[in-house]
Amino acid sequence: MTNKSLSVDAWEALFRAQVSVVRQLSAEFPADGLSLNEYDVLFNLARVPDRRLRIRDLNRALLITQPSVSRLVDRLVSQQLVRKEHDPVDGRGTIVCLTDAGFDLFRTVAVVHAESIHRRVGGALSDDELITLTTLSDKLRLAGAR
Repeated sequence: MTNKSLSVDAWEALFRAQVSVVRQLSAEFPADGLSLNEYDVLFNLARVPDRRLRIRDLNRALLITQPSVSRLVDRLVSQQLVRKEHDPVDGRGTIVCLTDAGFDLFRTVAVVHAESIHRRVGGALSDDELITLTTLSDKLRLAGAR
């Protein structure tokens, strides 16, 4: 078992690094009219087969509350970047689908955003450190899922 003080110090360092990086990436975010949270919805939909997820699964992937996700999806629907469909398996459920226009916007923004991430994160860490960071981050995330 690790020392409690080391755990708290590690958390503080991780949290402050995350806040710093997100602030810079938000400031450099390349899309007019598309927020980082809206991009996150498009990102998550672009990564799954058929570019569609049940809204409750999308909720789990995002870092905002359920009511916020519903409003966010409705905004993206009004911009024709996603569409909502009834879940044929669960009549109460909703499926969110990425439209072609949404996917095209995602790809355009992703290229520029990835370059910003590379400058900020890749510019500060070596390849080995990036691999270690990914491994440790996944380990923390998966430990929280138990």
